[in-house]
Amino acid sequence: MKFERLTLKEIQVRPVVVKLKRPVVARIATMDEWPLILIDIYTNEGIVGRSYLEPYVIKSMRYLVPALHDLGTMLVGSSLSPIDLFERARKSLHFVGYEGLSMIAVSGLDMAIWDALAKAADMPLCVFLGGDLGSVKAYNSNGLWLKDPQQLGREAEELLKEGNFSALKLRLGRERSTEDLSAIKILKSSIGENIDLMVDFNQGLNMAEALDRCHKIDHLGLYWIEEPIVYDNLEGYAQLASQLETPIQLGENFYGPRELYKAIKMEASDFVMPDFMRIGGVTGWLRSAAIAGVAGIPISTHLYPEVGAHVMRVTETAHWLEWQDWANPILLSPFEIKDGYLEIPNKVGIGLEWDEKSIKKYSYDG
Repeated sequence: MKFERLTLKEIQVRPVVVKLKRPVVARIATMDEWPLILIDIYTNEGIVGRSYLEPYVIKSMRYLVPALHDLGTMLVGSSLSPIDLFERARKSLHFVGYEGLSMIAVSGLDMAIWDALAKAADMPLCVFLGGDLGSVKAYNSNGLWLKDPQQLGREAEELLKEGNFSALKLRLGRERSTEDLSAIKILKSSIGENIDLMVDFNQGLNMAEALDRCHKIDHLGLYWIEEPIVYDNLEGYAQLASQLETPIQLGENFYGPRELYKAIKMEASDFVMPDFMRIGGVTGWLRSAAIAGVAGIPISTHLYPEVGAHVMRVTETAHWLEWQDWANPILLSPFEIKDGYLEIPNKVGIGLEWDEKSIKKYSYDG
């Protein structure tokens, strides 16, 4: 088999906004719509690489779309090399810093380039990376936000049935700690002891609140406690991790692998879960996974279940895949969960195919 080098011809970037089936209600934000930026990179050889970004805030697309166009224009005529792109981007960001829109734009292009390279090799991405097709264990993260605790039981039953899941994520951070305790107890009573329950505070607590609330829930048999305080307070996380029996989960807001390394070195968390748009796409994930693997730290995905499933197949300490189907409305063939596992489809690249009719419906021009 001859592997063809690919050269970037042009980039297409399309912002869309879809409606959420279950609105996001967290302590720091409430959202009933979800922004997505669809990226297509066209090559001179006829291969098209695809990826998408989930930037949370709709207005942020006003800045991300031009950033992606600028980065793509800079690369026109270049051979598609995600490693070179990552290093060139890092050097170009020395003066402005690695955090923020620039790294997010780099991550989006990185994922699309890896998709194109795997397509050129006529392989699914996980096979191109040296793994094999297979399944990845997933938990359902599509709901259980900050709603009336009495409503959680019915929603949990719906979430479990969506893919015969064995694990769910519950959001915490209500006004009173007693309300969070009530939510946990009601939910565990509803789903039983055989379902793993992760909880996420979405950075909603200060350090004093975190010490109080995390100790109060530490004996309730939770699988992990995620982001109780602001993500960059690594000293605070190290203090919590040293005091609690329940594992601390952290990492979705790390910009680049070095931030993950820093957290592991400081023993700030027991588990890590990088987000693809911040960690540096597939390239950033592979470097982060190597760091976690050497340290023996379980690593889970955050959002992006399609590309996430592929890289988990080549990750030494692969833990859980976060299942979230918010991009499904614009996908022609959404991925599926069966018996709590995502089975990677036997398609070249990542396996993303756009539903052009839906893209037209959800197009955003603000």
